[in-house]
Amino acid sequence: MRESLDPRYVECERLSGWIALAAFLSGWMIAMAIAWLSGSAGWLGGLLAGGSVVAALLLWSATLWPAISYRHAWFALDDHGIEIGRGVVFRRVTLVPRSRVQHTDVTQGPIERRFGLGTLVIHTAGTEHASVGLPGLARERAMALRDALLPRDGNDAV
Repeated sequence: MRESLDPRYVECERLSGWIALAAFLSGWMIAMAIAWLSGSAGWLGGLLAGGSVVAALLLWSATLWPAISYRHAWFALDDHGIEIGRGVVFRRVTLVPRSRVQHTDVTQGPIERRFGLGTLVIHTAGTEHASVGLPGLARERAMALRDALLPRDGNDAV
């Protein structure tokens, strides 16, 4: 049965987007001030035009994109493993068989911690794409998924 990510993930992603926008705007203002003080009118116009486009894209990605992305992210856990789906334009479904799971982690950054969220990281056998992350889970749900992916008979694959 497919499950959605935690709804708090939308606000978490929005906050991350606003922080990225604020960092960009700070650097942009400094670059604009340097161009203005140095009398480089050509640079000033280019910075104004280019920075406006980037700021508009960052604003859109901070306000609208998280809700759109959230609606297209899901996961499903069954006896065979975990299936993770995501993507708005380009959709990707990743199936991690339980037999390929080496170990699991639950991580939290400071913004995720503020919202009570965590990221389940599943480390698999192999070298390419050897870890799969599932962000946007309530921390308790991430811990439960981590425990559910452990070998059921108490033995590892070795």
